[in-house]
Amino acid sequence: MMNETKRVLAVGAHPDDIEIFCAGTLLLLQEHGCELHMATLTLGDCGSKTLSPDQIRRIRQNEAETACGKAGAVYHYVGLHDFDIYNTDHSNRLVAGLMREVDPAIVFTHSPQDYLTDHETTSLLVRNTCFYAAAPNYDTPSRVGRSSSSGIPHLFYSQPMEGIDLYGCEVIPQFYVDVSSVFERKLEMLECHESQRNWLRDHHGIDEYIESTRRWHQYSGRRVAELCGRTVTYAEGYRQHRGHAYPRENVLAELLGELVQCEPRWSNFS
Repeated sequence: MMNETKRVLAVGAHPDDIEIFCAGTLLLLQEHGCELHMATLTLGDCGSKTLSPDQIRRIRQNEAETACGKAGAVYHYVGLHDFDIYNTDHSNRLVAGLMREVDPAIVFTHSPQDYLTDHETTSLLVRNTCFYAAAPNYDTPSRVGRSSSSGIPHLFYSQPMEGIDLYGCEVIPQFYVDVSSVFERKLEMLECHESQRNWLRDHHGIDEYIESTRRWHQYSGRRVAELCGRTVTYAEGYRQHRGHAYPRENVLAELLGELVQCEPRWSNFS
């Protein structure tokens, strides 16, 4: 049976991914009594043009831990490296070990479709191991003494970068969470990742790390306002994994109430 504690785990490929895509919802869940855990598969070791992998790993781990501290969350590093996230036996067992260590009731991760395969493969690994970790005969690295997780958790996919797929087509969420009340705290968490902001400026030639995040979530906020008829400044969008054996009820709606707004363009989701 799923654990009674609403333990929440968010898994991103790199430090700062979680802050961009779902930190507002995490903060709301923490306010509703949930225990938060944030994990990254890598430490962003390719994210610098001037520092060595070891140097940038140390910096980015410190930034990730600082950001987690602002949410009252526990940080976990899974043990993989940038541009080296693949759907291998080794990677699945590492991520399943994380699942057993945290034993979450709710899991967030990347969209299955995104601009970067590190994100897409992280999504697949998390999907796999939400299922695998509950099987006692599946061996994993010894992170804890627990031989299996309590059960298959509720799994939610955040929106891809800019809300679009590989072809630039809109990816429509099944539902939105109004994060207006905690959005500035979300940005405070994101601002902890100063080295990532520097990397994006050097590599992408842009420096609007914070403002672009604000704009993406304003767009979703306007959509929620259209649907519910009230002012909503910022929102985060999600789709839920509802395939065979996975829980199908929207536990976020149960916990967050009117802050959750379903998208009517998904006619079979409620």
